Amino acid sequence: MGVIRDIFGLGKAVKDVAEVFVVNKTENAEFEHLEHSAALEQFGEEFRRGRGTWFNNVIDGLNRLPRPILALGAVGLFVFAMYNPDGFSRRMAGLNTVPRELWWLLGAIVSFYFGARELHYVRTASQRKRPRILRNKRKAPPDDTDNPAITDWRNDGGER
Repeated sequence: MGVIRDIFGLGKAVKDVAEVFVVNKTENAEFEHLEHSAALEQFGEEFRRGRGTWFNNVIDGLNRLPRPILALGAVGLFVFAMYNPDGFSRRMAGLNTVPRELWWLLGAIVSFYFGARELHYVRTASQRKRPRILRNKRKAPPDDTDNPAITDWRNDGGER
């Protein structure tokens, strides 16, 4: 029986070492499922909320505008260029007179806005992954081991 336990213990050790280098696809799929479910729950929660004050509703509406405005504005430029080429070229010539520093300022504002959003999503995703990673690192060896090194480690107060 001890030989079988040692073989299975070796298999578990190999699995634990392999998971350092290769993602456990089952745990990863479970996490992705949980992440997807949490996202759907969050979207659903947004519509379940009670109606706030008129000010909160206005601010929520304004917070949702920048991305659609930028996307529709870019498409609108192409439509305007085809519809009125002379007016489009006059306006583009006017934009050419804008100082370079103002373009840098506009680029910085847009970059920080979208960069902050992306960083927020990256941080919240990494915080959701952290407990699983810590749980994997804190796995204690099984209690029924015949390994003298683990027994000494436990006797010296290694397991807290």
